Amino acid sequence: KHTCPFCRNPAPESSEDVEKNLIKRMEVNDAFAFYQMGWSMFHHEKDYKSSFEYYSKAAALGDIESHFQLSILYRDGEGVGKDRKKEVYHLEEAAIGGHTRARHNLGIIEERNGRHDRGMKHLIIAAKLGDSKSVAALKRGYRFGLVRKEDFASALRGHQAA
Repeated sequence: KHTCPFCRNPAPESSEDVEKNLIKRMEVNDAFAFYQMGWSMFHHEKDYKSSFEYYSKAAALGDIESHFQLSILYRDGEGVGKDRKKEVYHLEEAAIGGHTRARHNLGIIEERNGRHDRGMKHLIIAAKLGDSKSVAALKRGYRFGLVRKEDFASALRGHQAA
């Protein structure tokens, strides 16, 4: 039988037990528990407003993945109105915390807004963290002369090492 590595209690056997454990963890402000509940509300219940609230609480407690998920909600307008500034804010918070896809998305947004230097810098960082989509975007940037050969080579080496 599996046990929790933190509390050493047996792993929950039913979805009701899982939910009870999440509620207990949320009562003590466990950021990951709020993220898990937000994910469940989004993917299982299709309750986007509740998902937004849980992700917001988790992000306020420092959960990086929740910042990324909030950026998606703001981009798509699910559970909240579309808001480009808030989307970018949450992407920046997630990227600062090391979230690779957030860094990639910031690079693409900067590119689309005509800030090629900033966009390429974000993509280089994401590529060095192992993001393959960023490598593909950097290849396109290199072909158009937006990335120096040395920077492109460095990003490739970093991507291979990640």
